[in-house]
Parts: sequence; structure tokens; C-alpha cells
Amino acid sequence: MQNSLNLEGVEQQSLKDYTEKAYLDYSMYVILDRALPQIGDGLKPVQRRIIYAMSELGLSASSKPKKSARTVGDVIGKFHPHGDSACYEAMVLMAQDFSYRYTIIDGQGNWGSTDDPKSFAAMRYTESRLTPYAKSLLSELGDGTVDWVPNFDGTMNEPIVLPARLPNLMLNGTTGIAVGMSTDVPPHNLNEVASALVHLLDNPKATVRQLMKHIKGPDFPTGGELVSSRDEIVEMYETGSGTLRLRASYKVESGDIIIDSLPHQISGSKILEQIAAQMRNKKLPQVDDLRDESDHEEPTRLVISKKRGVDVEQLMSHLFSTTSLERTARVNMNIIGLDGKPRLFNLLELLKEWLTFRKATVKRRLAHRLAIVDARLHVLDGLLVAYLNIDEVIAIIREEDEPKPVLMKRFKLSDIQAEAILNLRLRNLAKLEEMKIRGEQDELQEERDLLEKTLKSAARLKTLLKKEILEDAEAYGDDRRTRIVEREAAQALDETELVASEPVTVVLSQAGYARAAKGHEIDPAALNYRSGDGFLAAAQGRSNQLAMFIDSTGRVYSVIAGTLPSARGQGEPLSSRFKPPDGAAFCGAMIGDAEQKCLLASDAGYGFVAKLGDLVSRNKAGKAILRVPAGGKAVVPAPVPADKECLIAAVSSIGRLLLFEMEELPELAKGKGNKLINIPAKKFQSGEERMVAAAVVPEEGSLQVHTGTRVMTIKWNDVDHYYGERALRGSLLPQGWRKVERLIGVA
Repeated sequence: MQNSLNLEGVEQQSLKDYTEKAYLDYSMYVILDRALPQIGDGLKPVQRRIIYAMSELGLSASSKPKKSARTVGDVIGKFHPHGDSACYEAMVLMAQDFSYRYTIIDGQGNWGSTDDPKSFAAMRYTESRLTPYAKSLLSELGDGTVDWVPNFDGTMNEPIVLPARLPNLMLNGTTGIAVGMSTDVPPHNLNEVASALVHLLDNPKATVRQLMKHIKGPDFPTGGELVSSRDEIVEMYETGSGTLRLRASYKVESGDIIIDSLPHQISGSKILEQIAAQMRNKKLPQVDDLRDESDHEEPTRLVISKKRGVDVEQLMSHLFSTTSLERTARVNMNIIGLDGKPRLFNLLELLKEWLTFRKATVKRRLAHRLAIVDARLHVLDGLLVAYLNIDEVIAIIREEDEPKPVLMKRFKLSDIQAEAILNLRLRNLAKLEEMKIRGEQDELQEERDLLEKTLKSAARLKTLLKKEILEDAEAYGDDRRTRIVEREAAQALDETELVASEPVTVVLSQAGYARAAKGHEIDPAALNYRSGDGFLAAAQGRSNQLAMFIDSTGRVYSVIAGTLPSARGQGEPLSSRFKPPDGAAFCGAMIGDAEQKCLLASDAGYGFVAKLGDLVSRNKAGKAILRVPAGGKAVVPAPVPADKECLIAAVSSIGRLLLFEMEELPELAKGKGNKLINIPAKKFQSGEERMVAAAVVPEEGSLQVHTGTRVMTIKWNDVDHYYGERALRGSLLPQGWRKVERLIGVA
């Protein structure tokens, strides 16, 4: 017999619906009860519970601090059943003066540092109490100002929100990541926020731009500079989201650059590490030394010793661009409003919503006090009746078994009044007590009148709000720390400015290995080469200039000369730095500034003069410059001397040499060029004859013809035999000198 499952009385639900509801419930829990702050007190639940638990432990600013473990134990045991480490970290954050603009907890011991915020000691070692500022969150807690709910196990109550007298959310800011949304509210200056609140109370129709006359921008605890444009800050406040550019501030002392404040959440050690890395990589020759002179008096003092003559603003602009001395901060003011729903607030909406909360809180406080005053006046009325009829009251108490109902009936008293009379001590039956009662009645009656007038009058309530906000601003406010200075975006120095300027000779081997030798006096051919390799080309320039290499297909690649390996070794293959086409080989090297000119040519006998500035490419695949015919290749480029009359020399593989005026050759940025020397097409295609080298001979200079280890020099005055017009065949060199390997023009 087959058993069947009895599902009677069991709720059935599809897996899709169940998982969807479960995830949504979890999402809302994370949003409302963990990650996002309430607009009223600006606190997340764990923060609120820590502050409330500390107040219950009597850890006010004037009391002796207690071990932090005691506070954490109370929080997780009574209100927040989560991990102790997460609770303690939330507590530490509220005690760090570099994390919170107005700290809520006064910590004693190691509570972390800007270099390592998580380096705080364990909670068994540290002690803590509340700061004076915490009073603004807690002082009205017992005045009937907020609702209370049972804690997680129902054994006691906790406040839903703290009755903040100041908009703590704006003052200290917050960050949080929920499910599907996050919040990033920057901190602000108390005096500025208080001024804006007063303005908003006086002008309920104020705009964001009008409020910004009071709130200039965020004010971070570590100072620094806010360098975003005015328009960016306005847009951020009008929309409730955006990005801000934060920058360190610096000054110059005795030629050294002193960084005295850093962007929020950036450590000095990280900055030093970033700058030191550039120095190690020889990308910051302008800096001589780097040191950290921070101490208790100056928490941030990073010293950068620059070389003489270095432009400070240019150097700092580079450091702002390439290190964390400048960072962007995200702003996203997602907050849980008074309706219990999270949404994005702009500046005006945020302040208005908080003022609504504050008005409701003050009204509840006044109403609570009015109820207490009314109750006391009621009791005093009964006591006065007793004193005016003291003998009869005593007689009733002595003679009656149940004096309370008799007193209530005889003198028309309430139950509360009769109870107060019966609880009187004999010592309070003196004649002076009647005067004290009447005096207290007058005082309380005056207070009741004031409370009733304030509750009924919107103008009086507004005046009270302004008075209390300004009083707290006077008590806890301070000067702005973050300077707001609109600056242009930082620019990194050009790569050529980051390498020391020294004379170098760039050497390229036949196998495509490159290196840079210091100085111009070396003999490249005499350097040590790998087995089977040898010297191909060399170019003289400076270490901070771009070294350019041309491959057989006519593509040009560039790299800072100072970054090439030293000539003490055998160099590194250019194929490891660049990505030339398959089968291409490197054929020559060039170096110089952007205006330096060079002769580029192919072995088909075509070429042109180009400026090095037109050849620059940051692409690893290079830049196509010289158009090389099929089956041909580029020859070694030749530098063109500046401001001199020159001759161009071209030699073919069968020893034909031609010299002609350089003016006959065009200056191009790219292309095939014009014919230098006439090489018949059939002979080129068959490989019988090709142009093997070209050179530029300056006026009054000479031409060196290299054949094997031998060198023949043709002086300027002796070139007539080889001189002619461009594109001629040229004249044969003497027997024994026709297997030319390279030509070099010498000044």
C-alpha cells in the first residue's frame, strides 16, 4: 500500500514566492535596522544602542571612564545580539577624532590612528565615556520626547530614536552599504549648520542656494581642502548625490614642502609609500628626501625635500594627480525619513525634515513638562487645603479607620490629593510650609502659563527652537577645518620631466636589444654583445628625452631613454616592451626633442625628413610612419643637425654613393618619401641591389664609410666625385670599399 503525505492544515507556497519574500524581508531589515541612519539622530541602531547603554551605565562626560568591554557587554547582552567585534568597531569609530567631526565617545588608550584606523587596542584594554557633545543626543531622553520599544528579548525597553537637539547626521556624516542602496553623507561644521537652520526657520521658502550662503560645503575632521567647483557643490546639495574632490594642504618652509593636512580617510604612511615608490622607480628626480615629522602637536607633518630650482606648484600638481594627496569622495544622501522609508534627500529637504523632527520633539518635551506641572499643582492644591484645615485633618486621620475616603468627601479631594496628605511627615506640618506651598504654586503657575503659550504659539515655538540651536552651537561649535578653494584639476608631469636629464647614448643591437650608456664618449661597437649579436645603431641625447626605434616595416616606437637598462649589461629585447608585427625586426634608433629632425628611408631608396615630435607613439604597437615597399625594409635613421646646410648621402649594396642637397628632400610626418638614389626596380625586386645606408653630412663636416672594421673618411671638400642631383645612380666607391655597412655624418 502506497503512503500519501497528509498536507491538511499546512500552508503551501511556491518556492519563487517564498524566496522573493524572504529576500525582500532581509533587504528591508538591512536597510532599516542596520546600514542606513535615521534622520532624527543620524545614528544607526548599533550606534544608538551603544550611546544609550553608556548613558545607562552613568558614563557621562564628567564621570570616571569604564572598560570598553563593560559597555560592549551591556550593548550585546541587552540591546544588540550581534558580534562583539562589530559592536566594538562601531564604538571605536565614534571615538576617533579623525573619523568623526564631533566625537561622541571619549576614549582612553589606543583607539587607532590616521595611519591605521584599525590598529586600536582590544576592548579589554581601553576605557571610555561619553563626550560633552553626547549630551545633545541624550539630555531630553527622560522628558517624554521619544517612543520606546521592547528590546530583543522583551525584558526592558529601548528608545526608537534619540531626541537629538542638533542634526547629528549633518554634523558627523555617515557611510553605509545596504541591499540595493548605500549612503554617504559628508560631515559639516556645526556653526554653519546652525546658522542655516535658523535661516530656514525664519524663511521656510528658502532655496538650496540661499542655504549655501551659510553652509559653504562639507567640513571634514582631518581638514585638507575641498577643491571642487562651486557648481559641483551646488549640484551635489540640490540633488543629494555627486562627487567631491578633496586635496591635502601644504606650505613651504625653508625650501621644503610641508604637508600639514590630508584628505579624509587617507593615511600619511600611504602617501609616503606612494611617493617613495615613484622615487625608487626613478620617476621623481625633483625630490631629494622624504620624511614624516608628525607628532602630538602636529598630527600631520610630512616633509618633502625638493631639489633646488624645482617649481613647487608643478611638483605638487603632479603628486596630487598621481598619489592619494587628492581623492574623490562620493556623496549619496540616502536616509530613513520620519515616515520610516529610505529615500534620497537634498540639503533643503534634509534640514526641513530634521526641523520637523525637532519641532515634534520639543512639543513632546513641553507637553510632558506641562503634565508634570499640572500634576504637581493639583497635589499642592490638596496640601494647601490640609494646612488650612490642619486640626480637622489630624482628627479625621486619628479617629477614622479609613481616613482617605473621609478626607476626599469632606474636602472634595481627589485620590491623588488625599494620598499626598496621608503621606505628609509630621515635620512638614510647620506654619512655614503654607508659605512654601503658595510660593511653589506661584512658580509652577507661571511656568504652566509659559508652557501653554509656547505650545499654542508657532512664533514662540520657533523662537525657542532658534534659541536652543544657537545655545548648542555656542557650546559645541568650532572653526571650519576644511578650506574650500576652487582649483583646476591636478596635472601629472610629462613623463620626460620625471627622469633626470643626463647625457646618454642609446645603443641598439642587431638582435633588437636596447640599452642606454651614460655620456656621449663611449664607442657603441666596443660594448659587450650576446653571442651571435652585434652593434646595429646608436643615437645620442639626454636621459629625459624619448628614445625612438623604427622596425623593418616602418613603424616607430618610443620610450623614455632613462628607463632603458644600463649599458653595463647587454640590454633588454625591445619585443618585451613593444608589440611589433610578426616577422618585423628593429632597424634603428633616434633620440632628441620634438623639434629634432631625422632622415628616414627604406632600402628601396625612398625617404624623407621628419620631426621627432611627429613620430611619438604611446601605443605598444607603435605608429606607422615610413611606408616600406613589399619585400623591403627600413634602414638606420640619420639625425639632421639644426641650423646647418647639409648634404644627404645614400649608398647602395653594390657600392654606388650619391650626395645631394638636403633641400631637395621634403619634410613629412609620414609616407613613402621621395627617391634618394636610383635603384632599378628589377634589381630591387630580385635583391641584386638595395640601398644599405643613408647619412646627413653637415657643412664643413665629413662622411665616414664603414666597411667591416675599416673606415674611409670623405671630407666636405672632396665630395665632388659623388655629388649630384637627388635620384641619380651615384658613383662607384673605390674597389675594396663597395661592401658598405653604414654611413655616418660627422660634424
